[in-house]
Amino acid sequence: MTSQRYATTAGAGSGAMPQQSGAPARELVDGDAPVVRDLRGRGPLGPRSLDFAPRDVVVVSGLPGSGKSTLIRRAARDHAIDSQDTRDRWEAAVPGLLPYALYRPLVRAAHYAGLLRTLRAGGPVVVHDCGTQAWVRRWLAREARRRGSALRLVLLDVTPQLARQGQRERGRGVSGYAFARHRRAVGRLLRDTESGLLPPGCSSAVLLDRETAAAIGLISFPEPRPPQV
Repeated sequence: MTSQRYATTAGAGSGAMPQQSGAPARELVDGDAPVVRDLRGRGPLGPRSLDFAPRDVVVVSGLPGSGKSTLIRRAARDHAIDSQDTRDRWEAAVPGLLPYALYRPLVRAAHYAGLLRTLRAGGPVVVHDCGTQAWVRRWLAREARRRGSALRLVLLDVTPQLARQGQRERGRGVSGYAFARHRRAVGRLLRDTESGLLPPGCSSAVLLDRETAAAIGLISFPEPRPPQV
């Protein structure tokens, strides 16, 4: 498989499972078409790490409460851009009685400005994606092409019931209307990805459920090894 079609190398890294155990349950490949790796259903036997190319832009998407932030903070803290972190910083700085809706545009502007700076720095990036903003993925794909890298999708497939539970456990929630909008958008993204139809500019995707995601301890970007002489 060429580097342009490289999705992940499951089972790499510290404490990795044997290569066969981390192999994809399903891989859709057709010539130079994008790669989709379905790792759902593996639970604790899933890969311990997901390895990408050194300058890749990785988008982690799924329903609110599906575990995106948890996965990013556990497995990719050094490369993470999470809008929730920006919101938390602003909430700590503004008066407690000021409703979030009043300064939400400033939070979003700060988040995207920080994301742009990180992208332009040229290193690997792991981005939290709510799933409803298709324009963000298109923008990230353009930025990845501009710097000669690829956009990769990691999609968490979690039932709405589990996602709602995850929101409650975090002490956060979204309105019924907002959650329904997320559910429709993520549902379309999941169906398209399962059929091999990835977002524009996206080169590969990995499908995870919560149990398999919990087994992943590292999202890494190892430098390619020099050829053997």
